[in-house]
Formats: sequence, structure tokens, C-alpha cells
Amino acid sequence: MAVAALAPYEFQPRDLVENFAGKQLVYVSWDRHLLFAAPFLICLPPETPFQALVDGPLAQLLALDPDAAAIDWRAVEWLKAGKPFTPDFGRTLAENGIGHKTLLRFQTPGLNSVTAAA
Repeated sequence: MAVAALAPYEFQPRDLVENFAGKQLVYVSWDRHLLFAAPFLICLPPETPFQALVDGPLAQLLALDPDAAAIDWRAVEWLKAGKPFTPDFGRTLAENGIGHKTLLRFQTPGLNSVTAAA
């Protein structure tokens, strides 16, 4: 985002990957589910298997949604940085091309109980 400043505005960003002790930030959001107002921010090592992301922190964060238990993770439609993406659940985040501050979005057709009217 551009900044309009009256004086020089130079600083070192604090969210550089180097500042996370070998981990990276990954954003994850569930499209059409407004129970969660913004993407989740999850800090994980790049060596984390994609399946571990889904079974661990993501499952715990989504548990409050009434549709969470019905998610068929193999049928989920994924977007990575706004483009269709098919993750390999057996490969790591890095091997799936998921880097620091990547935004993953997923859609669950048929599971849209907490959504805004279209």
C-alpha cells in the first residue's frame, strides 16, 4: 500500500520471513463462510506437510463452523494467490509452492450455511 508521508518514511518491515525462526506465515480463508471475518494467519515451517496444515491448525480454527465436520478435503476447491490450485496433501508447503505470506482460499460447494445472500 502506498504511503503519503510529510517526511521520509523508510523502515525495515518486521514481517520478513527471516524474523520467524525458520517458519513462514500462511493466510487461509474459507470463501462464502462469514463466521470468519478475515483469513486466518498461521505460522508454520515450510517443511510442514499440507495434510498436517489441514488436520492440525486449520481443522482446529474451523471447528466452530457448523459445516466444518462435513468438509470433504479431497473435494475442496483451492485458490492460491487467486488462481486455481490442486494441493498435494502428501507434500510439504514448500513443495506445493506455498511461501511466506501466501494466501490460500478454499471453497466447499454445497456447504455454504453461514454466507451472505448473493
